[in-house]
Amino acid sequence: MQLAFWISLFLIFYTYLGYGIVLFFMIKIKRIFKGKPVLPSYDNLPSLTIIVAAYNEQDFIDQKIKNTLSLEYPANKIEYIFVTDGSSDNTPEIVGRYPQIKLLHSPERRGKIAAMHRTMHEVSTEIVVFTDANTFLNNKALLNIARHYSDPRVGAVSGEKRVQIDETADATAGEGMYWKYESKLKTWDSEMYSVVGAAGELFSIKTNIYQAVPPNAIIDDFMISMLIAKKGYRIIYEPEAYASENTSENVKEELKRKIRIAAGGLQSIIWLKDLLLPIEFPLLSFQYISHRVLRWTITPFLMITAFILNWMLVFSTPTLLFISILVAQIAFYGFSLLGWYFESKQVKVKILFIPFYFCMMNYAVIAGIFRYLKGNQSVIWEKAGRKL
Repeated sequence: MQLAFWISLFLIFYTYLGYGIVLFFMIKIKRIFKGKPVLPSYDNLPSLTIIVAAYNEQDFIDQKIKNTLSLEYPANKIEYIFVTDGSSDNTPEIVGRYPQIKLLHSPERRGKIAAMHRTMHEVSTEIVVFTDANTFLNNKALLNIARHYSDPRVGAVSGEKRVQIDETADATAGEGMYWKYESKLKTWDSEMYSVVGAAGELFSIKTNIYQAVPPNAIIDDFMISMLIAKKGYRIIYEPEAYASENTSENVKEELKRKIRIAAGGLQSIIWLKDLLLPIEFPLLSFQYISHRVLRWTITPFLMITAFILNWMLVFSTPTLLFISILVAQIAFYGFSLLGWYFESKQVKVKILFIPFYFCMMNYAVIAGIFRYLKGNQSVIWEKAGRKL
């Protein structure tokens, strides 16, 4: 029983903190032999197409278009495509007002991945940049992404997601805190070898190595980028190319989004099962298992296991160590419950955001796993509301 407890506790620690520590020291060792990486120049930039998939985004789309057209990039090397399939509001009409943009629209809604697939047939540039309709990019985002393609080993470049947190933020502010930590891990992943997947808010790929993912893919952006990594290319993380978006409208909306991602995470693990064996790409497999697989599979269940085993050990072997660990666990989960309670009462206690969001995130993994196993997760994205 003690062995199972310590293994559970170790894996929980490794998943959320230990991997970051290991990665930090691996980077330090790598720099001793190879030095710090040097950023490539802006010379010889590739041609690129920026693609925006927008479904019923009339509240954001005009701002998105103006932001997109204002991005710094050589005018003779950039094209714009907006695809609005299935939109029943004024999104297509708003996009149609801008002659610089190629509008693709079909009244049938078949999901984002189907829209992306048909859009790729319209692309003739070297690079494709995907970005969500409700995010806004910094002015040099495209330049900072495109410069990395001077290295032939690079097959994809992922930008940074930045969640805007205001002074009146509720517990969804935990999303922003989580992404700040994630950004640091991704920076180290990228320097070590490769980022483990890209986020749909802002990522790019080489057009000629794009591989269509199955139409039932739940998190298509992750799968598209990982299929590129499986071909032996690196995925670079560029924090100086960032997409800003508001937090989820409320905790219910954020939970809905997390459950979908968790269901897609399990689907991706099944589809990418070859990477679970560190044979063809040992370093990528190590990063993939450490950064993604553990979070999306066993760690949430190990949290429950460790808590139950801790109680049992306190009753059977009431040492100070076991008692102290149990008290710490009770305090952490107690703060999480308080966060949930205050959230339901719309009382904002920021110190409780982190434990509450952490527990909600792990609950979402469990819920997502069961939803996927039951076959209840639709490929059609049900948008999570965002604060305006």
